[in-house]
Amino acid sequence: MGYREQLEAGHGAFAAMLKAWHERNSWSHRVLPALAEQLDFGRLHSSQLSNLRNQKLSSPGPEVFLALGSCNRWLAEAAKGGDGLEQLEGQEELLAALKISALPLLDASGAPLTAGELLEIFIGLRPLPPGFDLRISDEEAPALSAALAELLSGGKPWRQCREAVLEAYPAQKRQRRERFAEVMAGLRDYGAAEFDSELGDLLITTEALGMQELVASGPEALLERLRQGR
Repeated sequence: MGYREQLEAGHGAFAAMLKAWHERNSWSHRVLPALAEQLDFGRLHSSQLSNLRNQKLSSPGPEVFLALGSCNRWLAEAAKGGDGLEQLEGQEELLAALKISALPLLDASGAPLTAGELLEIFIGLRPLPPGFDLRISDEEAPALSAALAELLSGGKPWRQCREAVLEAYPAQKRQRRERFAEVMAGLRDYGAAEFDSELGDLLITTEALGMQELVASGPEALLERLRQGR
């Protein structure tokens, strides 16, 4: 692989990771820039994050990775029960977003990814962290959707299990719940990007339906089960 191909692959991987990170936390593009500004981690603009997610920013400055890495380290420390949220007093919108979900990016050993490691992913020198290199393709998304409906319904007709499955599904937004119900009923399929963004809540749903062992190893195990069931 030449250096141009390596860079392109890295940019694509970084974009997928950044998108999944935001979607799994239900963050808007304002959360990380606001956190970086409040904690003096460096300048980070929502437009930069949007362009990185869409592979439209090929040469972000080092300050972008410094800010992202610092935010990620802070999130990991806060998740361990630290008093970091006290530093955000007066930032009600930011606090509300982080109280809903504040998952950091962790490597295989459970350590938060640093600024340098994020840069290495961006330029193709480092693989994505566990749980983010899922590579769901648009071609396989319909089959995975069908396998998901079969798994969560336990093979029962949707009418018989609808109430229990919807009760286990944690998302509260009406649009997402309606979309999930349509997939479960076989009326539509998730696209690849939709599937990736839903994985966190699908794991919670699977666990709530009594399949704790399946989800114990994370999203990779769930996807493998669905792929075997095609």
